[in-house]
Amino acid sequence: MGINWLEEVLKRKEELIQDTQALLRIPSVLDEESATEEAPLGRGVYEALQFLLRRGQEEGFTAKNLDGLAGHLEMGQGDELIGILCHVDVVPPGDGWSSDPFAAEIRDGKIYARGAIDDKGPTMAALYAMKIVKELGLPLRKRVRMIIGTDEESNWRCVDHYFKHEEMPTMGFAPDADFPIIYAEKGIVDLDLCQPLTEMSEQGGIQLYSFRSGRRYNMVPDFAEAVLAVNDEQKEKIEKHYHHFLREANMKGNAIVKEETITFQLEGVSAHAMEPDNGKNAGLWLAKWLSSIELDAPAASFIRFVTDYFFADSRGNKLGIAYHDEITGDLTVNVGILSYDRQGGAKIGLNIRYPVTNEIEQTKQKLEAVAAQHGFTVGHFSDSKPHYVDQNHELVRTLQRVYEEQTGERATLLSIGGGTYARSLKAGVAFGPLFPGRPDVAHQKDEYIIIDDLLKATAIYAQAIYELAK
Repeated sequence: MGINWLEEVLKRKEELIQDTQALLRIPSVLDEESATEEAPLGRGVYEALQFLLRRGQEEGFTAKNLDGLAGHLEMGQGDELIGILCHVDVVPPGDGWSSDPFAAEIRDGKIYARGAIDDKGPTMAALYAMKIVKELGLPLRKRVRMIIGTDEESNWRCVDHYFKHEEMPTMGFAPDADFPIIYAEKGIVDLDLCQPLTEMSEQGGIQLYSFRSGRRYNMVPDFAEAVLAVNDEQKEKIEKHYHHFLREANMKGNAIVKEETITFQLEGVSAHAMEPDNGKNAGLWLAKWLSSIELDAPAASFIRFVTDYFFADSRGNKLGIAYHDEITGDLTVNVGILSYDRQGGAKIGLNIRYPVTNEIEQTKQKLEAVAAQHGFTVGHFSDSKPHYVDQNHELVRTLQRVYEEQTGERATLLSIGGGTYARSLKAGVAFGPLFPGRPDVAHQKDEYIIIDDLLKATAIYAQAIYELAK
């Protein structure tokens, strides 16, 4: 059957762009403070879920809302189920945008918004791919179901809840990473290293009242702030010292002088935790500067531990947990959260991405041993296991053929440090939307999706859905 899939997408181009913008304008950041029984992860996330379910119903798909935590849209008939796993939640926008991060402005052929590439743009591409297959009246022997998550950027409560109540697809893909095909994903650990309250008594030196950096384990922090108690004789000297550091590090920051304190603020560069070196961690850089000041003993101990073991080392070498394999590459360590105050103690929130052959329990034991030497214990620990699909699986072979037919390029198989919903399927891969050579702007300021790429991805998804379900 000779279908020009891109031509079908172009017939619906304006409608696709408008729907994408409408979804992007919903600020669907996790907000448990506004949570209700109806909207357990906050109003914005719930509104985005409802928007997508409503649009799917309008297109004739069967829609289901699972307690505000997840949902799905389904078409077709048959015993087997093809899954398309998407999510509507986004990470916080952060600072430094050129336009409102939820305005979905179009400039130079790109839609700028938080979630444009991760994952609302691709989600709308997948919805329109289903719409095209349905409107063409193509015969399907399997059901096709878009599964919509709402907590992918945090704790995956959505998919956990979903698969307690709904069937597992036979196979499927997540449009939430790179083209051609990602068949292997690293394991992902979020953990806290905690220094208890008893360690925090004041002992000599300049007092560090508080230190904070980062909001999410899976983001490189782009802002950090430290509050120091500084006497009048020291203020001018320390302020000059800080501005000299800013020039040397080629970074932006502020020193806010008050009667008894100075607040030091530092701007870094945000990035996805899957490759910390793509960003500039404001927390680690501010800790590096603080290590040059004579601080009170507990603060000095905290800052020294942070700088000695994490600054300029995203591979865990100093911690003794470095690891590499040929399938998924290096283990990486992102310091996503740093906090310290004299009453509440200290916390280091780490996001560790480990290769598929790595034994994570051994890594955890090594980390615990190093932490214990410096008065830290491992608190929160969550582990999403690595994911791997055989290269000869029907799913992989079909998607390779579709990609090559649509692009004329070889569909090489990739592995990533990122974690997609594909790992929640027994047979799932990540499939686009980022084309080879395009910069990865997920989780960064001025995130965007190129409109031509959105259209091209929609055509690929439409053919893929048909080929998998026919």
